[in-house]
Formats: sequence, C-alpha cells, structure tokens
Amino acid sequence: MSKKILAVDDDEDIVEVIKIILEDEGYEVMTLTSGKNVMSVISTLRPDLILLDVMLAGMDGREICKTIKAHQIFKYIPVVMISASHNLHNLLKSPGSPNDFLAKPFDINHLVSKVRMQLAG
Repeated sequence: MSKKILAVDDDEDIVEVIKIILEDEGYEVMTLTSGKNVMSVISTLRPDLILLDVMLAGMDGREICKTIKAHQIFKYIPVVMISASHNLHNLLKSPGSPNDFLAKPFDINHLVSKVRMQLAG
C-alpha cells in the first residue's frame, strides 16, 4: 500500500507539480488549495505526511500546523512547511513546530528527499 501525502498550497500550479512529482514516485497524493478543510481531510484521509504552505490565502499555515501538532491523534503525522521565505529555521524550534521545511522554489530531488526522509521516520 502506498503512503498517503496531503499537499496544501493556495497556488494550484504548485500543488499540481507536487502531485505529479510524488505520484511518479509511487505516493498517493491529495491536494488542497485552502486551509479551511485541512482537519476534516486529515480525519478522512489519515495521511502519512503533510506538506503545508506557510502563507495560505486568508490563513496562516503555522497555526494549522500548531493545531495538527496539538491534536491527540494527528500530532504524530510529520508536517513539512513550504515557504518562499528562506529563513524558516526558527519555525522548527517553536511549540507546535513542523518536522521540517522546504523553501520555494524547490528542486524536485530535494522535495523527494525530504518526503522520503520524513516517511522513513
């Protein structure tokens, strides 16, 4: 059974590229272009990994990450934050922090490497 990944970014082109790349690697990928339904999709999908943009339209991905990490069941799901800001190391030290981050624009091999590393546990 393939690993399930939820990719959340308000840029449809980015989630489509992520979906194509990761499906080509054998992963099952669900995409969202809004943070509104993230928690309900996580409940239904039970992803093995979440790729989450920091700045979503009208929402803060960091707050969504904190909500995920505070949830009794979902807190164990690795979250990789994606952002055009290259100064995200501080994110990894804050409460409810993601497991890792990926700077935009990202290299395909770097994305795949981060995904493999997080799914390896």
